[in-house]
Amino acid sequence: MNNENREVAIRLSGVKKMYKLGQIGGGTLQGDLQSWWARIRGKEDPNTKIGTDQRLVGQTFMALNGVDLTVYKGEALGIIGGNGAGKSTMLKLLSRVTAPTDGEIDIYGRIASMLEVGTGFNGEMTGRENVYLNGAILGMTKAEIDAKMEQIIEFSEVRDFIDTPVKRYSSGMYVKLAFSVAAHLDSEIMIMDEVLAVGDMAFQKKCLDKMRDAAKKEGRTVLYVSHNMNTIRQLCDRCVVLDKGKVAFEGDVEEAIGVYLGTKNSNKPVIDLNAQEREKWFTKCPARMMQLIVDNDQGVYVMNSCIKAHLSVESSVNVDDAILGVFLVHQGIAVTCSKSPSVIRLRKNETVDFSFMIDLERLAPGNYTVKLVLSRQNELGGAEYLDVVMDGYMFEIVQPEGYMNNMKWNIRNHGYLTGREIEIIQN
Repeated sequence: MNNENREVAIRLSGVKKMYKLGQIGGGTLQGDLQSWWARIRGKEDPNTKIGTDQRLVGQTFMALNGVDLTVYKGEALGIIGGNGAGKSTMLKLLSRVTAPTDGEIDIYGRIASMLEVGTGFNGEMTGRENVYLNGAILGMTKAEIDAKMEQIIEFSEVRDFIDTPVKRYSSGMYVKLAFSVAAHLDSEIMIMDEVLAVGDMAFQKKCLDKMRDAAKKEGRTVLYVSHNMNTIRQLCDRCVVLDKGKVAFEGDVEEAIGVYLGTKNSNKPVIDLNAQEREKWFTKCPARMMQLIVDNDQGVYVMNSCIKAHLSVESSVNVDDAILGVFLVHQGIAVTCSKSPSVIRLRKNETVDFSFMIDLERLAPGNYTVKLVLSRQNELGGAEYLDVVMDGYMFEIVQPEGYMNNMKWNIRNHGYLTGREIEIIQN
């Protein structure tokens, strides 16, 4: 389609966003005052997380560094990239949560955004009252909100709790109502961060169908951030890859996914896990995986081989029974999971090193990412997370020469795992 004849919904021109590291941002006034008082006395900052480089105090960080982007009306645009690439910062700028340091942002239409669980909700107000609040923020009248109320309640699946204060909602209920509000109130532009991961699978599918209809049938513009490549494929017409605050690629969805999967890390044999940003849902970090050393600087392995790895961990607590979980992820889907026995011993303020192997047996050829989870079992038999690294290492599995007469394996058609060879017995 010729973009010259399309109406523009959003235009970003040379947008930059700069943050000053270590100056503010303790989360509370008390935390900021504690940090300031510790600095002027030459003491260690009590609010600094394990592994944080103290040299960052006073330096600046460019979350976005000169982004030029045009989004057209009726378009479903996917935004992907590694942690810290600038995705959430861009959405916050578009939602006017914060202002750009430099550049211009032109928006043509009202925006309904959902950046995290409970965005724009007042915990003391009921679900129904929060619907009116969000509608009023978008500039809608009470009559217009009343006309949409029944649709919102029906879609959200929280009818029995709609007159209950939302502070009593579970995270899943929050997501259901917040998405329903954003999807049904009159706005020309929908902005969605990856909050749907909290909801159940059936509701995620319903949300994707609703966003697809909003773009295709209602002519609304949808911006969607996700680490799940399958949902990006299902929803988006076009995709943008962000890397280090800049647009690394803009265009076809499949090409964008290829660029993203090919640039998540540089396949160096020594990987700095400490520098990787942790996910928003995981805030506590009693231990921190610092460094991963692997045996292959090319990141290419033959089918049925294994990865030899060495991991360094720092801890702020004593743990005698830590467990290492290794997830192998393909296009946002965990294909396999392996766990160690609960024998890893961590000591407060000490570094522990240990080696392990990642078995690649039966995995089909393709690109994979290693997700590392350090945990322990709680009293109820569940997992108490100590540290989680989503993109620990990216590697590729290739077919050996002569395998199946060099017949190419298609993961989409044949699956992620290769079954054992079938023995044929002829009568």
